[in-house]
Amino acid sequence: MISDRERLTNLVPRTLLRVAIWCLCLIVIGWAVFYFAQFIATLRIVVLPVAIALLLTALLFPVTRRLKAIGVRPIYATWITMLVAFGVLGGTGWFIGLRANDEFPGLVDQVRATSKTVEQWLYTGPLHLQPNQLTSWIDEITAQVTAQRNQITQTVLTGATVAFEVLASIVLLMFVTFFLLKDGDRIWGWFLKGFGSAAPRVDRAGRTAWVTLSHYVQGTVAVAAVHGVIMGIVLAGMGVPLWAPLAVMIFLASFIPIVGIFFAGGVATLVTLGAKGPIYALIFLGILIVEQQLENHVLQPLIVGRALSFHPLAIILVLAVGGILAGIAGAAVAVPVAAVIYRAIPELMADPP
Repeated sequence: MISDRERLTNLVPRTLLRVAIWCLCLIVIGWAVFYFAQFIATLRIVVLPVAIALLLTALLFPVTRRLKAIGVRPIYATWITMLVAFGVLGGTGWFIGLRANDEFPGLVDQVRATSKTVEQWLYTGPLHLQPNQLTSWIDEITAQVTAQRNQITQTVLTGATVAFEVLASIVLLMFVTFFLLKDGDRIWGWFLKGFGSAAPRVDRAGRTAWVTLSHYVQGTVAVAAVHGVIMGIVLAGMGVPLWAPLAVMIFLASFIPIVGIFFAGGVATLVTLGAKGPIYALIFLGILIVEQQLENHVLQPLIVGRALSFHPLAIILVLAVGGILAGIAGAAVAVPVAAVIYRAIPELMADPP
């Protein structure tokens, strides 16, 4: 008597049947991931602040832990940590604003002088452009900007809504960071109670994920600080205006792997070009490329590589997915989220020791 399973096997080759089963599993998984991503995108005003709060908690928690270790009560340790963080941010913002206020008028004058030099070179240099050609290009650009005026106005109006969302996200971020620093262990213990007999596995995976996240955040901050300080010294040594804001921008952009440095480096190069001319801009670009290579091949493997061990292609794909789902903020948190998942899943699936 031939069973139904044997008949199906005779009709369909075993290899094709396995491929079909795998395809069905992938379709179900893809469907679940798609709707989960849509759900996360809908709640981005909540999800992104919580994700950034976790990163900030991983960065600030060593300070709170040391304060608790010397006998400071958790509430006081948390407030001291938060006040120190606000003090650092406020001092940095005050210094940047002071430097920008002093140097911006000089930057405008230097850009005007450089523009006149470049314009003269276009007329007398190897291109031998005619004044009417350059004027026609400028008029065309002006016409394009005027044609897009309605779209620009709509973008400005939309910016008011975005500003409100950003403000609400910042408030939520601060609250989540405060309570994670103060009651993180109690929150984690409460969370584990919902998993019953699987709590030891979840606890082991969560602790591994937290160690990975802490190493990533602290290592990335260290690498970004080195990058920002070196580029700030180079810009200041060249006499480029607004070197302090540019250094801070390079520091912040370093948190977005690969993509961030292209943006920040491009802005810094353009400012150097406008303020000091093409020679200084080329010198700065060369130093930026060399320093970036040293960072990628020396600092990143030594400091961050142990926590991630990601291939550059994997980082690019993760950045692309994060950017598509949540823009710049999604790209900033995509790599640590992927690293946490990559480290936590094996611990979650492994047998208890």
